[in-house]
Amino acid sequence: MNKKLAKRGLFNMTTYHFHPMTEEQAAIICTWKYGGIYSLYSMDGDDESINEMLEEEFYYTVDDENELIGYICIGNSARVPGGYAAGIYEDEQAIDIGLGLRPDYTGRGKGVEFLAQVMDYIRKLNRGERIQLVVAAFNERAIKVYERTGFVRGISFTSKVGEQDTEFIVMRYSPAQ
Repeated sequence: MNKKLAKRGLFNMTTYHFHPMTEEQAAIICTWKYGGIYSLYSMDGDDESINEMLEEEFYYTVDDENELIGYICIGNSARVPGGYAAGIYEDEQAIDIGLGLRPDYTGRGKGVEFLAQVMDYIRKLNRGERIQLVVAAFNERAIKVYERTGFVRGISFTSKVGEQDTEFIVMRYSPAQ
């Protein structure tokens, strides 16, 4: 657990457990639907989405009651295509992550504790300390969570999501910050 954040009282110590993605969990996650502007994060529940979660480095997350509450992805599966042209993936020492919470779990003040435990889990996998992620620029709610956890905004770039150009921001964390 991230002791600095715990001392600052930024979360109430729910413990999250990370497991390699299974077909059953991927099928559930791929049906999650986010409302309004967050619909960008919804998947179609098709076989292609499920297979990507099984073939790439995805982990599902459960809480203390073994309830599915989210997922993380590490490496190439966390990358946004437009980020390559922007040069954000050139640092081979940086670990790219992506994460998602179940739609009804968002906006409940759980983001900081979830992300802190994601980062601890990545360290346990011996993936290093320099972590980066990409977030849609409109997602101020997530950006606040990332900043409260120690991430710093970097450059912005555009990438296609479906037929639409969407602005994204890279955010980076390293213990030296």
